[in-house]
Amino acid sequence: MAGAPEPSQPTISTHILDTDQGQPAAGVHVTLYRLGEDNRPIRLTQALTDADGRVRDLLERTMAPGDYRLEFNLAGETTPGSGDERFFRRLTVDLRIEDVGRSYHVPLLLAPFSMTTYRGS
Repeated sequence: MAGAPEPSQPTISTHILDTDQGQPAAGVHVTLYRLGEDNRPIRLTQALTDADGRVRDLLERTMAPGDYRLEFNLAGETTPGSGDERFFRRLTVDLRIEDVGRSYHVPLLLAPFSMTTYRGS
C-alpha cells in the first residue's frame, strides 16, 4: 500500500546505567560480534553509548540466526573527577538469537564491584 510505513527492522540495543552514580553511563565503548562456525568473533559494529547511556541499534544490518557477542569496554568509562578507577574493565556477553523477527535489548547495570545484565524488552 502506497504511503504505508515500512516495518521496522529488528535491532540489537543496549542501555547502561551506573547505579553507583544514579545516572546513565555515557561514553562506554560497545562492540557487537557475530560468532562464526569456528566460534571466532567477527566484528560487526562498534559504538559509544550516548548521553542517555544507550546504543539504539548495534546491528545496522539484517539479523541472522546464530551466536552474537556484546563486549562492553568499561576501562574508559569514568565518573566526573574520579579518574579511571573501575574494578571491572571489560564485560563480554554471548547471546543466542533464533527469532530474527524481534529486537533484542541487553541492558547493563554497573556498580563499583558488581554488574548485572538481562534480556530486556
